[in-house]
Amino acid sequence: MSELYQFHNVSKRFDGPENLEIFKNINMVIHEGEALGIVGASGSGKSTLLHLMGALDTPSTGQVFFDGADMALMRPDEKARFRNTSLGFVFQFHHLLPEFTAEENVAMPALVAGRSRAEALPSARDMLERVGLSHRTGSSVATMSGGERQRVAIARAILMRPRVLLADEPTGNLDENTGRQVGDLLISLNRDLGMTLVVVTHNNELAATMHRSLELRAGILYEKEFA
Repeated sequence: MSELYQFHNVSKRFDGPENLEIFKNINMVIHEGEALGIVGASGSGKSTLLHLMGALDTPSTGQVFFDGADMALMRPDEKARFRNTSLGFVFQFHHLLPEFTAEENVAMPALVAGRSRAEALPSARDMLERVGLSHRTGSSVATMSGGERQRVAIARAILMRPRVLLADEPTGNLDENTGRQVGDLLISLNRDLGMTLVVVTHNNELAATMHRSLELRAGILYEKEFA
């Protein structure tokens, strides 16, 4: 598999009264098509790592490369286009718009990219079918369960067929059974669509289903082994 992300001596700190250093000299490679779990305690910097991959933040020192290009050199408009077309984001909180239907929520990335409703809505329905919600396309998300809303959020994240799906605690607000179903769905999307999957999670059971896992501890990344 080809190298998709490369982290070269990446450090992140937040300057202030305490000069908080989140991590230092991270070196990491993520390969195209792999499923990677990142675990660690709250506040360890897992989400910050994900934000660097998503061009939502920049390192204090070091470089992050995507497909050979230094992400820090992207212009703001290039970053916005990169996030819209190459990346899909799934968060612990689904961030859906309650006044819209499931298919309208899923269609948002395509509409933002300038596609017409006539083009975007059929694609949204296809994605909802892929995540098992074909019967809920016209339903208001306000009437849906937590698991259904997270599936809508996943459908929205994959609408543009991104190369990478970044998930930040995707099962954090779900019960154990629903969380397992969402985790299985993410793995199936990685397998069936070939998109690279990076999951930040406290859930060791979910992390153990990935091709490999890393643990961020005291600012250092370690290979994580599960018994």
